[in-house]
Amino acid sequence: MRLTYAKKGGRLRLLEWQGREILRQEGIEVPQGEVVESPEAARAVAERLGKPVVLKAQVPVGGRGKAGGIRLAQSPEEAEALARQMLGSSLKGILVRKLLVVEAVEPKAEHYLGLTLDRRARVPLFLYSPKGGVDIEEVAKETPELLAKVHVPPLEGPLGFRLRRLFSLAPQHLRPALMEIARKLWSVFFRYEAHLVEINPLAEVDGKLLALDAKIIIDDDHSPGPQFAGLEEEVVDPLEAEARKLGMSYVRLDGDIGILGNGAGLVMATLDLVAQAGGRPANFLDIGGGARAERVKAGVELILRDGRAKVLFVNVFGGITRCDEVAKGLVEALSGKNIPVVIRLVGTNEEEGQRILASAGFFPVREMEEGAAKAVALAKEE
Repeated sequence: MRLTYAKKGGRLRLLEWQGREILRQEGIEVPQGEVVESPEAARAVAERLGKPVVLKAQVPVGGRGKAGGIRLAQSPEEAEALARQMLGSSLKGILVRKLLVVEAVEPKAEHYLGLTLDRRARVPLFLYSPKGGVDIEEVAKETPELLAKVHVPPLEGPLGFRLRRLFSLAPQHLRPALMEIARKLWSVFFRYEAHLVEINPLAEVDGKLLALDAKIIIDDDHSPGPQFAGLEEEVVDPLEAEARKLGMSYVRLDGDIGILGNGAGLVMATLDLVAQAGGRPANFLDIGGGARAERVKAGVELILRDGRAKVLFVNVFGGITRCDEVAKGLVEALSGKNIPVVIRLVGTNEEEGQRILASAGFFPVREMEEGAAKAVALAKEE
């Protein structure tokens, strides 16, 4: 089957079934199952497996379980009925075209194992927790003592002493198997030039470890190679598709603070500042360089149409982008809208831009940190 992927604003996020297939090829065990596109196919898979199955919507968003995108079927008939409900439905604004149908298992325990790029340290970072099945951000916030982090220099790789440190929190009998899986994740991470490779949960079932979920995000600037043969782009998010047609990059996130900026680096820095201030961004939106008022207006409308932002934080540094054009677009887009807005607007034609905003009742902040703190405070009030 041809592997397709969803493009996520500078990164390529594989759907779960694709990541699962890559892990399986690497020798990491996964539950039996198949990806399907019809209710009849879901029933056929359940019949072949001969046991209860889990149906999982294949969309590039988190929180599928809470949103009804993961369902348990006790029989083939129920699997067909649930698939009929799920296929063609919308999950967090994305059309469900495929389902992964896998055998249901009862884990004795669930773990988290991930490998990402720590941009600040400029080296890959392994993360492990014996508390899997939940967002790793929750573990880090609520029980940081249950999250182990180990940097691994690329030229050295996952040597034994580093993996022993990583899995010091794991049950003794599982450490050899965990170390072997970590080495395989390392191989996937570099072969596919990934930004993130994650298994959550990595479940202990009948004395072995199974990857019940797989998340792989590939850097958009990856080098061509045979490992990418057969990959073709599948845009599954209508807002992201619309943004790309307009010359912008849009990515849905799981928070409640809408972010609009110009330049990927500035937008990423804005996301970080919001997170550091205790908030959660609702999106990544880069309007690009030289954006005129029409594009700025369209960007705001995308965020508002998404529907999750309680506050809008605009952070624009005018270089080839003119501040007066940004201001015009903001005023047009926000006219009559009931959403708190925090604006930082500095650079080319800054004085004119701020005059336009002030005449419409908007008063920009000067510093990014100030803007982030204010946006988070407003979101908490909302």
